Amino acid sequence: MTAKLSLAALPSIAGAATPTYARQDLKPGIVHFGVGNFHRAHQAVYLDALFNTGADHDWAIIGAGVRPSDAAMREALGRQDWLTSVVEQEAGSTTARITGAMVDYLEPGDSRAVIAALTDPAIRIVSLTITEGGYYIDPASQKFDPAHPDIAYDAAHFHAPKTAFGLILAGLVQRRAAGIAPFTIMSCDNIPGNGQVTRNAVAGLAALIDPALADWIKSSIAFPNGMVDRITPATSAREIDLLADTFGIEDSWPVFCESFNQWVLEDNFPAGRPALETVGVQFVGDVAPYEHMKIRILNGGHATIAYPAGLLDIHFVHEAMEHPLVSAFLRKVETEEIIPIVPPVPGTDLYEYFALCEKRFANPKIGDTVRRLALDGSNRQPKFIIPSALDRANANNALTGLALVSALWCRYCFGTTESGAIIGPNDPNWDRLTAQARKAREKPAAWLDMSDIYGDLAQAPSFASSFTKSLNFLWKEGTAATLEAYLADRL
Repeated sequence: MTAKLSLAALPSIAGAATPTYARQDLKPGIVHFGVGNFHRAHQAVYLDALFNTGADHDWAIIGAGVRPSDAAMREALGRQDWLTSVVEQEAGSTTARITGAMVDYLEPGDSRAVIAALTDPAIRIVSLTITEGGYYIDPASQKFDPAHPDIAYDAAHFHAPKTAFGLILAGLVQRRAAGIAPFTIMSCDNIPGNGQVTRNAVAGLAALIDPALADWIKSSIAFPNGMVDRITPATSAREIDLLADTFGIEDSWPVFCESFNQWVLEDNFPAGRPALETVGVQFVGDVAPYEHMKIRILNGGHATIAYPAGLLDIHFVHEAMEHPLVSAFLRKVETEEIIPIVPPVPGTDLYEYFALCEKRFANPKIGDTVRRLALDGSNRQPKFIIPSALDRANANNALTGLALVSALWCRYCFGTTESGAIIGPNDPNWDRLTAQARKAREKPAAWLDMSDIYGDLAQAPSFASSFTKSLNFLWKEGTAATLEAYLADRL
């Protein structure tokens, strides 16, 4: 017997924890752009835990979206009163909870309704999880791209914008005109200096409209940096069925995740904030060491195993960690090339942190897929792998493993696995990447010609030489033999 998730069904749900607060007592204080799986397993979970303590019920979430896929999420969550089932899975346990931190979700594309919500004085934080590729960053320079067509459109249609940044800017302008204090803008995406990156996007758009407006954004709006971490796979029929079979709950779009959860934030919220420190959020003066560690070691680790595992037709991440060549490749790249150049982090042993990452990657219950890790390499490689390689090149340090990671990405973008299976498009720039990968089979330097991705690294002789040798070896000997050669120091 199963129950369709809804407020009315909560009393009948016995196998999962449910909110101890009354949803009608919540009042919105946050507008959040990007109501995806990660947000619902992370920020919304922390707020739900806080509301369960009886505190800060005026910080509920209103969802907002700008992508076509946001409409499907809104429809699914609307049918269940904006509730979400969050299932935490580890090797020895599976637990579920129903979260109710979101109280509304605005119609995607309804810019008037979104701007009206942003103008409400009750809204004191605007948060975002719009993925690494959603900030209009030039991959090579890692700077805001004001020439992007979406940004140009918003600058020309300021009163009916389409991007999250255009909507945020319009809300700020209307608040200023009405004498309402500005909200704090909080990125929850995996980007180094995500607060600064968000400031650059909002101010960069403003500069196209009025330079004085851009100056006001830079001087008057808070953009706290933050580091977020929780492995959260995409939802499939597997997860939907597992929730129904195990917990008797019918949820159109549940979230499955690991039990580990971390959020480190700069305490820079002039308009106020919920007391998230009472439910495990770390507030610090400088987030940079934490995010540097996480992006280089954890996200860089994901990028390291994604492409050899994909080429070897491995489906799940835990299966990749069970493959002796893939797991040994990860450990060698991390311990010899990545971790030694990560600056110290307060109270943290970097090698112990990596050991925890290995354990998390190997979680057999989470169901994370290799294809998800391999997604969007054109945006992720410049953030997770290329900076480490550039640091090592600039210090004249060996970077054979990191060059091999790039060669494996190139080989993956050729579009076939070692068995000859077709790799479906897995990047917004897939056609371009595939074309370059095919050129690079005969001329490896063609891959590095993508200067918007590789920037100065392409000109580093040590990297170009190692990349060329690795890619040629991959095509001649195959993925497994290449990993064996690297592990034996023969590359």
